[in-house]
Amino acid sequence: MSALYPSLEDLKVDQTIQAQARVAPRMPALPVQQTAVFQPSVLYPNLAELENYMGLSLSSQEVQQNLPQILEGASTVVSVPSPGQVVAPVSGNSLGARRAEIKPGVREIHLCKDERGKTGLRLRAIDKGLFVQLVQANTPASLVGLRFGDQILQIDGRDCAGWSTDKAHRAVKKASAEKIVMVVRDRPFQRTVTMHKDSTGHVGFVIKKGKVVSVVKGSSAARNGLLTNHYMCEVNGQNVIGLKDKEVTEILATAGNVVTLTIIPTVIYEHMVKKLSPTLLHHTMDHSIPDV
Repeated sequence: MSALYPSLEDLKVDQTIQAQARVAPRMPALPVQQTAVFQPSVLYPNLAELENYMGLSLSSQEVQQNLPQILEGASTVVSVPSPGQVVAPVSGNSLGARRAEIKPGVREIHLCKDERGKTGLRLRAIDKGLFVQLVQANTPASLVGLRFGDQILQIDGRDCAGWSTDKAHRAVKKASAEKIVMVVRDRPFQRTVTMHKDSTGHVGFVIKKGKVVSVVKGSSAARNGLLTNHYMCEVNGQNVIGLKDKEVTEILATAGNVVTLTIIPTVIYEHMVKKLSPTLLHHTMDHSIPDV
């Protein structure tokens, strides 16, 4: 297994760094005076070529801050990423990417009902599975971290495979107000794409009514495999479903230089939001910024 990178830009910068380090002449170690303060050597290359290639505003100092430092006395100059290690010289420890992470495996959550007996959750049956269709803001469902597209595998120990939407809602309605135990799989129909803004502040795609309709050739969006005919679900982990394009654009503008989109194929999205009005999605869906 090779190293993993959040984006193609991270991969290219890391390859450049490793190539520079391999060809760097090995200088003999000089005696260091007792009073001297150790300064780790900087082996990071001039990134001008990558700036021209990828349109990014990069500096060797920024890249250095996002990579592990070479410890004093270390005999190895080139640090090769271990298999499966995530290397992010450009993305760094992006908070947005962490918020948007779709984790493998399943987890258990404990849900309760509010004073009105509501959970703030709507479910939808698709392909013999049960999925989260709507999470209302400031409700028990939002507080336990449920998101649009999460798959519900069990409710109070009962397998949900093959349940209809109505059966699922009846099960939740009859469940205890104090504790409903659910087993959840994170958003199996969705995927994330991490991109980087160019010097003009763009990542290179166009949306219309929440759907990606075009991708700019040579942009970070194109390099990292953003696809058209997909709806945007999240920007840096923040749900944007139902928001106006202008609102989504404003969120993107303030999202920082590293942007992680969560997207879903159009055919699945339209099936999932079927019978939900745009007004309900806009004003009821939880659009808060999630905790990491």
